[in-house]
Amino acid sequence: MWFQCVGIIVVSPGVCWGGGTFVGSIVVAHDYLTQRGGAERVALELTSQLHTTQVVTSVYRADRTFAGFADLAVMQSRSHVVQAFGEDPRRALPFLASAWSHMTPIDAEAVVCSSSGWAHGVPVSAGTRKIVYCHNPARWLYQSDDYLRGRGAPARAAMTALGPGLRRWDQHAAASADVYVANSTSVAARIRSVYGRDAEVVHPPVSIDVAGAQHPVDDVEPGFFLTIARARGYKGTRALCDAFARMPGKRLVVVGMPATAALPPNVTALGVVDDAVVRWLYANARALVSVSHEDFGLTPIEANAFGTPALVLRAGGFLDTTLRGESGDFIADDSPEAVIAAVQGFSDDWDRSSVAATAERFSSVAFGARMREIVVASSTRARPRMVIA
Repeated sequence: MWFQCVGIIVVSPGVCWGGGTFVGSIVVAHDYLTQRGGAERVALELTSQLHTTQVVTSVYRADRTFAGFADLAVMQSRSHVVQAFGEDPRRALPFLASAWSHMTPIDAEAVVCSSSGWAHGVPVSAGTRKIVYCHNPARWLYQSDDYLRGRGAPARAAMTALGPGLRRWDQHAAASADVYVANSTSVAARIRSVYGRDAEVVHPPVSIDVAGAQHPVDDVEPGFFLTIARARGYKGTRALCDAFARMPGKRLVVVGMPATAALPPNVTALGVVDDAVVRWLYANARALVSVSHEDFGLTPIEANAFGTPALVLRAGGFLDTTLRGESGDFIADDSPEAVIAAVQGFSDDWDRSSVAATAERFSSVAFGARMREIVVASSTRARPRMVIA
């Protein structure tokens, strides 16, 4: 076996979906569980909506991702090389394809792969249906300028050398899927361009608990601008910091950037924080601001759910989520000058209850219902079929 089981194993002969009975089993696969990002929230939501406790991943670090995964049966690769880079699996990029390819084939009714480039390569037994919920085709292969932004010549040289082999593996992995689902219209277009496949768009849901506990942040007064993004080049966090350095009268709070980072006095970095702090930040921000080149981008609609408008880059997934004048506004491009113009011109006149209502378009109920329909429709297996009465 190439899986190491972590957590509690739960085996159930069947679960109920909307009054009907699902007979069989579902497994959720996710690239790696080592961070608290939007894709990890979606993977956790998939386990809830598909009523499964079984998750496959390459690396699992319980202390670095969402606590809900600890209640599931998480199986991770036994590749010693990949595990050695568990703190940052991106550094194991040359070995991840092999790690996924050598996993024991999943024998289930269906596997739903929450994938940004790796999980769609999980092997399956004959008859197991593979549904890929694609956050984006592998950015390091098909949007390498974005992925390598801010990185040095060695990283670029390595990607040039590794790219052809990884592309062959990735194309083969994509071809092994029975169904592709995209998280946004821009990702659906990329799937069509890169893989030649059509993908239905099913937007991720707002899964943060708006009614949950809130924990204030010391020395941060309400009315700040908020950005939540990991410290990666395409996330645009540095461009925001540079812009706010030229606006000393505005306050920016950054979640995801190390608190030790050297920043202007009006920019506060909080590092990784728990959901209680995130809820307080969303509820007390003047706006969620981002110039990230997002495939979908959950943070604007999470902020909207708290009644907080979004000020985001006019590009990518933000075009699906942000309604100008209703849930937020757009920044023309990711330059500091464009950020400054948008922030200084941002309106204070927002009806927070109306903003919150716009987030209802992205409900867990609608997401779960459509994903269950897709999984059921994919089943052609001879063993007892999935049925929703």
